Order: sequence, then structure tokens, then C-alpha cells
Amino acid sequence: MKIVIAIVRVLLGLPFLVFGANAIHPFLPMPPMAGDSGTLAAIMMRHGWFLFIGTLYVIAGILLIVGRYVPIALVLLGPILVVILLFHVTLSPNELGFPIVLTLFEVFLIYAYWPAFRGIFVARLA
Repeated sequence: MKIVIAIVRVLLGLPFLVFGANAIHPFLPMPPMAGDSGTLAAIMMRHGWFLFIGTLYVIAGILLIVGRYVPIALVLLGPILVVILLFHVTLSPNELGFPIVLTLFEVFLIYAYWPAFRGIFVARLA
């Protein structure tokens, strides 16, 4: 099971590391998006959102690949994956496959690291 967890960690971390680095310093050609998704992307780019989100991608990707502080990386990526899924469901449903795979990797890793998350589901501490 440890090998499967390590493989899934790397498979989840690599795309976020690569695309996060691309958001910070573009090196991959990205075709322009059409319609509302293109408008949203242009607004986010113009106002620096991609730089911030790209930085979070890189941090989480490195943590996942290295295997240190994995629960923190999963907490960082949780809301990001929700936004990615909502973006693709509402604005680009024909490209939904990859976000679903990444979300399944995230859910699997949360299950694998469940003891780290157990404490946040306690109703009362004392």
C-alpha cells in the first residue's frame, strides 16, 4: 500500500508543480480560451490571481512529491480542486476528465492519511 500511496502522491503532485511553475513563469504554450472561461482567465491573469494560485500549486506539489507535510498539501489543494471542478463543470464541461482524476487522487490520499484529519471531525475537544 505504501508504494501505491507514493505513486498517487507523485501523480497528484507533478501536475500541480508543473502547472504552478507555468503560472509563475510561463514556459508551456497555452491556447487561448474562448467565451466566458477565457474572460474569467484573462481577468484572473490581469489581477495576479494566477501568480498566487500558481505559488500554492508549487508549494503543494513539492510537499506531495517529497512526501513531507502531505496533509498540509492536501488541505491546500482541497479548495483549489473544488474550484477547478466547478470551473470545468460550469464553463468547460468537455475537459472534465483530468480534474476528476486529480480529485480522486486527492480523496484517496485523504483516506490514506486519515489519522492526520481525524481531529478536525471532533465535536468537542474537552
